[in-house]
Amino acid sequence: MATNIIEVKNLTKIFDVGTNQVEAVKGISFSVREGEIFGFLGPNGAGKTTTLNMLSTLLFPTSGTAKVAGYDINNEPDMVRKNIGMVFQEMSLDIDLTGKENLELHAIMYGVDKKTRNQRIMEMLEIVQLTDKANILVKNYSGGMKRRLEIARGLLHYPKCLFLDEPTLGLDPQTRRSIWDHIKKLNEEYGITIILTTHYMEEADALCDRICIIDHGEIIALDTSENLKGHLKGDTISLEFENFKALKKFEAKIKDFAGIHAIKIITPKTNMRQMLSKMAAIRAQMSGGKKPPAIMMDPAKHDAMSKMMRSLPTKMNIIIENGSEKVASLIKIANDSGIKIKSLTIKQPSLEEVFIHYTGRSIRDENGSRGATMREIMQRRMRSVM
Repeated sequence: MATNIIEVKNLTKIFDVGTNQVEAVKGISFSVREGEIFGFLGPNGAGKTTTLNMLSTLLFPTSGTAKVAGYDINNEPDMVRKNIGMVFQEMSLDIDLTGKENLELHAIMYGVDKKTRNQRIMEMLEIVQLTDKANILVKNYSGGMKRRLEIARGLLHYPKCLFLDEPTLGLDPQTRRSIWDHIKKLNEEYGITIILTTHYMEEADALCDRICIIDHGEIIALDTSENLKGHLKGDTISLEFENFKALKKFEAKIKDFAGIHAIKIITPKTNMRQMLSKMAAIRAQMSGGKKPPAIMMDPAKHDAMSKMMRSLPTKMNIIIENGSEKVASLIKIANDSGIKIKSLTIKQPSLEEVFIHYTGRSIRDENGSRGATMREIMQRRMRSVM
């Protein structure tokens, strides 16, 4: 049985943002086994990069702790750094140096002695298949070549763990798959434990032995891809209705339908609680009193109500046994009730459905929401410790 190379207990990170505080990571606990590929899956701003930066000692936690390769991130940061390699989300190569010169600079910084430096460099270039590009300026590398060179750089000092932060972000599908092959090779042939972050479902599915779904700084689920999908216990029927009223009517009609394990309404980005509260206030004004109140004549108020109505959810996922057999009955219920279904799809369980099941929304809806803000905070913090 593999031993744990990373152990995390109640790890928390709070950032000061102006006069407010943002709890980017909320007391998470988990472990990573030696020799596995462990993935953090979540949208931008979920806390993935913050967690990685605490484990690599670029950030100190607000509370909680972790051990990496047996060393405490709070009390033994230098020993942690000696045992890890790090590939950042943003490119950090010197484009005016050659590939080999970039690796030489990194080897010197890590104290790799001159006698073994060149041997290590050529070994790593061979691993990532860049030997023939060693003396070419990095500015002339493709995006995939730069990523592979960064991976080689992270391996120069023979780390026990390699941290990859969004390793294929911005790469085309063909290059992305090439990077996947290199990551698998590092793990299978060299036994390196790899911890990566991603918001690509297919990347987590293709690479990771276990997947940690993280959202709003909290661990939502942690298991193998197969087991996570197995938790859904059925097919996913995705429906879209013409409006929120039709969705709610259909939800009521199928609440006792045999074989349904879960019904998930896909919420839009809008803060539903605030929006429903505003709607209730407007309705109260519009219905109060014996005479039609002034608000009835105010077009701006009607526009606000219409806008909020359009922002209400219209999509639903149904987790159901034998979905292909039962979809006809569900459509009949809608037709008999005068409910218009705009679109319908049936899918086998996927990580996308797993994420929706646990969070109530698609990971794609969240990308770009508060990620930019958190990246700016992280960049400022990292500059202060470099």
